[in-house]
Amino acid sequence: MGRLDGKVAIITGAGSGIGRATAMLFAKEGAKVVVVDWAAEGGKKTVKMVQDAGGEATFVKTDVSKAAEVREMIKKTVDKYGKLDVLINDAAITEVEGSTVECTEEAFDKTFAVNVKGVWLCMKYAIPEIIKSGGGAIVNFGSTAATRAHLGIPAYAASKAAVIMMTRVAGAEFASKNIRINCVSPGPTATKMVLDQWPRETIERLKQTTPQGRLSKPEEIAQAVLFLASDESSHIAAEMIIVDGGFTSVKAL
Repeated sequence: MGRLDGKVAIITGAGSGIGRATAMLFAKEGAKVVVVDWAAEGGKKTVKMVQDAGGEATFVKTDVSKAAEVREMIKKTVDKYGKLDVLINDAAITEVEGSTVECTEEAFDKTFAVNVKGVWLCMKYAIPEIIKSGGGAIVNFGSTAATRAHLGIPAYAASKAAVIMMTRVAGAEFASKNIRINCVSPGPTATKMVLDQWPRETIERLKQTTPQGRLSKPEEIAQAVLFLASDESSHIAAEMIIVDGGFTSVKAL
């Protein structure tokens, strides 16, 4: 028996990184997975990976910052699988920002459109369907950037702080409807994007300032998401779990 047998789960941002790792794990645990991403190539690759591993998945191309596309994504999910039990809001962007003064209005607006409005829209249109299913779980993605100052990404850090508070508010609002809404906040994680694009000296410095001495693995973040999406976390609501190898326990960079 899988921990998500019979469940239908939407995972946004599932075309790569933590979202893809979560999709693979959810399918392994018995969920029917709706892979959501704005990039068709990555999303379809995730679906193929899930199917090659014996799981069930389908791809829905969606820009989560657009209400009409989010509504259509929810409709396609329910039309195909008959219900919705779990929503994972992983879709997010990190724009080139610079300091608070250097950050452009365009970068700020784009970051909040995807990272904040996108999470809100997905919850707004998913929650009524999850209620129809008798309840379920929503897991949003915060970041240690929301709890520990990271220089150079003011809009991203603020957007993730907003997600954490939206999680607490929605979690309190809908706990009585048997919907557990929680948040996972990863620390620096060894996704392909990070390993390919971040300066080597930055990655090494982050490793050195993490008590466990390494970056998190996407699969480790996915395990925390699975816990919050499964019945094993039945009495956890409106909370945040940090997965960072102790990164936020030590002094700021």
